[in-house]
Amino acid sequence: MVGIVLISHSGPLAAEVAVLATQIGGTGVPLAAAGGTDDGGVGTSPSLVEAAIGEVDRGDGVILIPDLGSSVLTARLMEGPGVVIADVPFVEGAIAAVVTAGTGASLEAVLAAAEESRNFRKL
Repeated sequence: MVGIVLISHSGPLAAEVAVLATQIGGTGVPLAAAGGTDDGGVGTSPSLVEAAIGEVDRGDGVILIPDLGSSVLTARLMEGPGVVIADVPFVEGAIAAVVTAGTGASLEAVLAAAEESRNFRKL
């Protein structure tokens, strides 16, 4: 199953988006929040992201969903075979990715579903 890592400048924000995505998409998807710095401050931490990737990697690939700015740069450090970045809205992209990953879809399909969230309209 495809794993998903939420990368945010805020640990609480990443954790709460993970909770919401799990509530909507189900508990079976490997999902980890990597928010804040190593000491709990605001920022991003390559070591937290690296640990989260290891936690969710089941061999089918990992999607990184950064919130903004330097979290994107941190995610880029982790890109590689089987680890891709989704350029998506943080909440909507996370939910779309979790829901699709829960169906057993491929890395490419989960990424496409997350990217489609850029087109979701509210009105």
